[in-house]
Amino acid sequence: MTPPVRCALIGAAGQLGFDLARTFDLPGELVRLTHADLDLLDAQATARVLRGLRPTLVVNTAAYNQVDRAEDDHAAAFALNAEAVGALADVCDSLGATLVHFSTDYVFDGRRARPYNEDDAPGPLSRYGESKLAGERLALAGGRRAFVFRVCGLFGVARSAGKGGTNFVETMLRLAREGRAIRVVRDQVLTPSYTLDLAPKVWRVVARGRHGLYHLTNAGATSWYDFAREIFRLSGLTPDLAVVALGPGAFVVSPGLGDLLLGLLDQRLRVGRDLAALRLLDEILGLLDDDGAVERPRRRSDGHEQAQDEDDRDACHAPPPPELRGMVKR
Repeated sequence: MTPPVRCALIGAAGQLGFDLARTFDLPGELVRLTHADLDLLDAQATARVLRGLRPTLVVNTAAYNQVDRAEDDHAAAFALNAEAVGALADVCDSLGATLVHFSTDYVFDGRRARPYNEDDAPGPLSRYGESKLAGERLALAGGRRAFVFRVCGLFGVARSAGKGGTNFVETMLRLAREGRAIRVVRDQVLTPSYTLDLAPKVWRVVARGRHGLYHLTNAGATSWYDFAREIFRLSGLTPDLAVVALGPGAFVVSPGLGDLLLGLLDQRLRVGRDLAALRLLDEILGLLDDDGAVERPRRRSDGHEQAQDEDDRDACHAPPPPELRGMVKR
């Protein structure tokens, strides 16, 4: 039987953090921490907050996730994705707490024809990927009691601050309703993953207590363009949608640096929900208010959730597509 935990969830209002919070099912207590409660870039304040909470489990979903900007702003990317992770791991060690951290498929160069597994040597092509790989290594250094989950193409109901306070589904629905011309890339293929599918699997792996590195995704693969096309089919909208071709007034969705070479993670822990997009659209359409905003959870003083409409900059790396019926499968 799993002993009770006191879990501190960092980035609780981001896409992944939101779904980790609402699926938490370990025995014990969950403490939700947003950026207002804890700023990982302030190592001393982070240590002070965590020592006050005395957690036995610390789950970190905070990340610098602006892939293109990291090429010029790599110091900021490394500060949050690597240095802050190392400092957090040190605090966890001092408290005897287990650390759960999240990384990305960007640690690979994407040149393999097959999906990557945990034993494959990383080779990031971008500053963002380098910063995430450095964070992985710091989290796991010295045989620490830590879990690192590499994820790919996250999307969810909660909005991602790193992508302008929204996610791909919400952006497509909004642009279609505004009557905008939409141009989306089709040459990026990845394994997209719904955060509400992944979150329960995270808790299940953590409960087993087998520390180490894991790849965790949904099943299947698709392009951003095919994802957008399916969103509009399911929602009954018929916007001006085409494969990317720059033109006046068009909204262009393009991949970040290195996206064209991204490799698919080996889906050893894949969740594999064929109807993930249908469930996501149902949730988003059900939560949209008259202004197109999505209600978000807010942490009250008693630790429970209540609705709010605000963003949190601690979102994990963010939007695109899920496995959808009628799309490309591998």
